[in-house]
Amino acid sequence: MTPAIQDDEPIQGHEAVQGDEGFGLYIHWPFCLSKCPYCDFNSHVVESVDQDVWREALLRELEFYAGRTQGRILTSIFFGGGTPSLMDPATIADLIDAARRHWRTSNDLEITLEANPGSVDAERFAAIRAAGVARLSMGVQSLNERDLQFLGRRHSVEEARRAWRTAAKIFPRVSFDLIYARPGQTIEKWRAELGEALGEVADHGISHLSLYQLTMEPGTAMFDAHARGAFVLPGEDSGASLYDATQELCERAGYPAYEISNHAKDGAACRHNLTYWRGGDYVGVGPGAHGRLTIEGGVRATRQVKAPALWLKRVAAQGHGTQEEQVLTAAARAEELVMVGLRLAEGIDKARFARLAGRPIMDLVDGAAAKILKADGYLIETPEALVATPKGRLALNAVLRELLA
Repeated sequence: MTPAIQDDEPIQGHEAVQGDEGFGLYIHWPFCLSKCPYCDFNSHVVESVDQDVWREALLRELEFYAGRTQGRILTSIFFGGGTPSLMDPATIADLIDAARRHWRTSNDLEITLEANPGSVDAERFAAIRAAGVARLSMGVQSLNERDLQFLGRRHSVEEARRAWRTAAKIFPRVSFDLIYARPGQTIEKWRAELGEALGEVADHGISHLSLYQLTMEPGTAMFDAHARGAFVLPGEDSGASLYDATQELCERAGYPAYEISNHAKDGAACRHNLTYWRGGDYVGVGPGAHGRLTIEGGVRATRQVKAPALWLKRVAAQGHGTQEEQVLTAAARAEELVMVGLRLAEGIDKARFARLAGRPIMDLVDGAAAKILKADGYLIETPEALVATPKGRLALNAVLRELLA
């Protein structure tokens, strides 16, 4: 068995050498028109938002973190939420312009914004594109009216169709999300729904799909309803069958999985999310945003204040709303890189891992467990990478428990 990493060991070679993992900026807009019952993100329903106040606060916190990460080349910006398509397009434009001033940017800088497919959001698409956003990610979630209501969505299926067709004419790259493994959803029903979605994306040049199994997150209204027995989810075997059907249909349509829940045409993977999964650095700005920064002699995990009003006060007082900044130990950093890296179909690049963690991956994982997992078809090891097979990605939590024992 490989000796355990000691928590107090320093991370070797942790200087900020930027490789193909990229360097990203995440901007969190915490407001929504309504709260979906399954959502555990930091989102809040308010009657109105002072766009000018929020613009200035976000710009100020962005400037603070830019000052700590000079010399980096920005490869992606991601506006998440909440519902960032409800931001004033002028705010979006100012934040993009500020990011370009504060950092050098790659020639193919990817700028993504999340949107809902309701009519309020769709009316803003042209202005959002003019602000500099080139990739739109739409939260469709279902092509079934009854299930849209169950999921608490405000749009109809027809509104979703109109929105993604409109978006595809405006944005160079479009993605949309669906949630499956819903109550009462059979494999036959999901095959029909996903088949319809794949036909639509192919017809309209949409290059990316995010397909998530419905999970019950503590603290959500849906979690409480499920605990009361208000509905029943598909069992573990049914969930596995739904996952297998998803991989089969997407692969056949030319949208193979590049990550457990994400499918894309060749070259259309979300580069910002690849930065997360490849272990790259990213700045997190806005209420509740997280970051990973290789600065000041270590890898630091940052977390901003979640409550919007308190975050505004902190930014006004000190220029940023950081709730916590923790220097990761060697053990925590290495474990994090394994956990995120094995989500990818490409697996963990050994050279990249050694550079980011300070030591080879096969010196860190449980060698006996890795041997068994490879023999049983859950892992593949090559001279360049350690890869979870499709079977391994489906059972990734169990694979990680063995590898990181």
